Amino acid sequence: MAKGSQLSQLKTALAQAGLTGQNQSGKKRKRLAPLEKDKEKKAAKLEEIKQRLNPFDTKVTKLKHDVGGRRLKGITGKPAKSKQAGIEQRKKTLLKEYEEKDRAGGIIDRRFGENDPTMSIEERMLERFTKERQRASKGAAFNLEDEEELTHYGQSLSKMDDFDNVGLGSDSDEERGLGQIDRETVSKTHFGGFSDEEDSDGEPERKKSKAEVMAEVIAKSKEHKLQRQMEKQAGENVRHELDNDFAALRDLIYAPDPSTSSGSNLVPLGTRAESSAKPPADVNETLKVLAPEAQDDDYDQHVRELAFDKRAKPKDRTKTEEELALEEKNALEKAERARRRRMLGLEEESDGEGKGKGKRKRGADDLEDDFCDEDAELGGLGAGLEGGDTLEAEEEENEGSSDDEGQDDEGESSGGEEEGSTDDSEDEQGEHENLVSVVPSARGKSKARQLSSAELPFTFPCPSTHEDFLKIVDGAADADVPIIVQRIRTLYHTSLAPENKFKLQTLGVVLIDHILYITSLPEPSFTLVSALLPHLIAITRAYPIPAAQCFNEKLTLMHKNLKRGLSRGALTLDSKTWPKLPELSLLRIIGLVWPTSDLNHAVISPTRVLIGAYLGLGRVRSLSDIASGLFLCSLFLQFEALSKRLVPEAVNFLVNTVLHLAPHRYKDVLSLPGSFPSPDFRSESCRPLTLKLNGNKAPVIQKPNLTSLLSISQASEQAKADLLGLAFELLGRFAELYKGIDAFIELYEPILVILQNVDAKNLIEGLRVQLAKLTDSLQRLLKFSRQARQPLRLQAHKPIPIPTYIPKFETTSSNYLRRQDPDHEKNEAAKLRNQYKQERKGAIRELRKDARFLAGVEQKKQIEKDRAYNERMKRVLGSIEGERAEQKAMEREKSKEKIKAGRK
Repeated sequence: MAKGSQLSQLKTALAQAGLTGQNQSGKKRKRLAPLEKDKEKKAAKLEEIKQRLNPFDTKVTKLKHDVGGRRLKGITGKPAKSKQAGIEQRKKTLLKEYEEKDRAGGIIDRRFGENDPTMSIEERMLERFTKERQRASKGAAFNLEDEEELTHYGQSLSKMDDFDNVGLGSDSDEERGLGQIDRETVSKTHFGGFSDEEDSDGEPERKKSKAEVMAEVIAKSKEHKLQRQMEKQAGENVRHELDNDFAALRDLIYAPDPSTSSGSNLVPLGTRAESSAKPPADVNETLKVLAPEAQDDDYDQHVRELAFDKRAKPKDRTKTEEELALEEKNALEKAERARRRRMLGLEEESDGEGKGKGKRKRGADDLEDDFCDEDAELGGLGAGLEGGDTLEAEEEENEGSSDDEGQDDEGESSGGEEEGSTDDSEDEQGEHENLVSVVPSARGKSKARQLSSAELPFTFPCPSTHEDFLKIVDGAADADVPIIVQRIRTLYHTSLAPENKFKLQTLGVVLIDHILYITSLPEPSFTLVSALLPHLIAITRAYPIPAAQCFNEKLTLMHKNLKRGLSRGALTLDSKTWPKLPELSLLRIIGLVWPTSDLNHAVISPTRVLIGAYLGLGRVRSLSDIASGLFLCSLFLQFEALSKRLVPEAVNFLVNTVLHLAPHRYKDVLSLPGSFPSPDFRSESCRPLTLKLNGNKAPVIQKPNLTSLLSISQASEQAKADLLGLAFELLGRFAELYKGIDAFIELYEPILVILQNVDAKNLIEGLRVQLAKLTDSLQRLLKFSRQARQPLRLQAHKPIPIPTYIPKFETTSSNYLRRQDPDHEKNEAAKLRNQYKQERKGAIRELRKDARFLAGVEQKKQIEKDRAYNERMKRVLGSIEGERAEQKAMEREKSKEKIKAGRK
């Protein structure tokens, strides 16, 4: 390409292409019309020159390694051309959608069968042709070119005379209006008689004017208004008649009592005897008898009676928990003050006491020389002063004693903590410790005189130790102890004082000690335990951490006693290897207070471990040990009712209980089926526990008494039968609990064998029936478990291919080879991700171009709108300026005329 400016380059290029140059002159020039082919060549040459002169119209991508002979796509590009093509494409598609986005409407194709996808094109055309023929046939009756005979009003036109019945009479033209046809003839014969609606004269109804329509609307509105007024007046008349006839209607409903002479006593008509009173024959006769004045008086009297009826009163708002607690506390304190006044023989406390009732108010200048106190009039100290001093002195004594006791309790508790800390370092050979520090036998003397419920005080100090609580309930019946606890909780509610929170926490600890105390008596009161349990549960839920600490302390003490008993010897009678009644009561309360289905719990987990230690490490020495173990098994059954965790210690103890109590065929431990440990089988202490029937006194199956069994000194056959029946029942319930576990067959097959080898002939009838039911139940459960069990199979999966060991280093730097993964699935996934990435970029790029195009369209619209506005404003301003110029010219002319006129 030649050097120089673009203009010179363009001229040179045109000259080289033969598009410009000197034209041939004169005769040698031939006048030939340009051909289309020459035009196309010329346009191609111009396009080539244009592209060659515009270096920015072509974009070339350079290759790193140019290999000859390859045809690669996308090496050269024309951004301007592609941009223009994209703009044209958006004008055809996106611009039309943008212009029609807010339009509502359009043409709906309602041709027959167009929206029916089940019809073919031929069927649609056939149906459309049929409909078109039907429409054409309907209009054939008015076709003048039809060959059929034309009719008029059912008569043939060919038979009618042209001048028959046309309305022309014998009158002269002047009489008929100079030859014009009358109105009647025109309206009836000249296409005016085909209207369905006709007026009274037989003429069609004409269109009403707006004034006539409004007049009819107003008339109808007035008519409806008058009708409503008449209905209202009729209703008022009926109501007035009912008011006048009220006395007569009342006499019909309430008839006078025949037993009284006067008619003042009225009874309902339905309650009268039919023979004693008859209803009036006619209501009108009764109305005639009553005078209007009497009716008005009775009516006014009844209205006044209704005015004095009791009306509903608004209720007080719902009080908060703090307000209710404060009211209960005040009520108890008031009742206690009244009780103490009655006890001391003082006057009752009046409601207005403390308000200075009956006393003169002292003024600012009162010298107190004429002041007379009520106590001085009584001639002594007075009842109020004396009683107040007595009460205050007693309250101070009580407060001082409670403070002293609290200090003592703190000292004892601190000392107890120090002793507890030293106990950890002691050897396990120490003495057994009791769960409560108070000797149970000391309570027997306190019941010498029990207080009745009427003598029970209303206020009590909050006990800080169990000894204080025993002093509070000293002399009270067992039924009154829950009332005392409830009143203590009411008086020391948490919302009344901040320190009440700690007092109630201490009260929870005291209740635990008291429950252990009353269950360790020679005659334990389980009714009182059940009554105190709701209070303990409420306090535990309110303050769970202190209660859990107290329970854990008791469990720790029981565990220490178990270790000390085992260290002394598990078969020694003095060692506490099995829990007694207080310990069992504590374990039962723990199961009621805390949730037992948790996997890890601060109280239940150590309780479960302790019960398992009792059942697994304890040795059977007597019948009371078996009773204690069966109770622990029942506790385990309640603990695991929801979680269904396997407790092998409980099942093992039940099997050993059956071996200890029931007669069987096994002689030694080696002959026992399964792998259940039985250290006490056929031992010296367990041989006398086997059930032996006597013909004279056969035991009867009944519910075992835990209290008597724990304190029994010599085993009786009745107790053995009761415990054996309980063991059978617990085995069945554990089987129902564990029937869903995988190892049920291995667990209960040996148990079934042991039960089948029990000598049922030496059992009583009740135990024999119970054993048969248990055996049948276990056989059925084992059968179902065997049917549900399937053998182990290998895991079904696709064959694992032989692994290929590909070196991790790369021998080439080619992107193509780097992207090729030997794993086909990974390679396809990588390709798909790359494709998705590219498509996503392309979609974002196209969306941006669309947004840019729409912004340009909106900008053009705004520019056109501004241009039109500016032109309109220019036209307006131009017209205003023209008018202003004309006005100024006129003013100048007027001024010139005035000047001329002045000169003249």
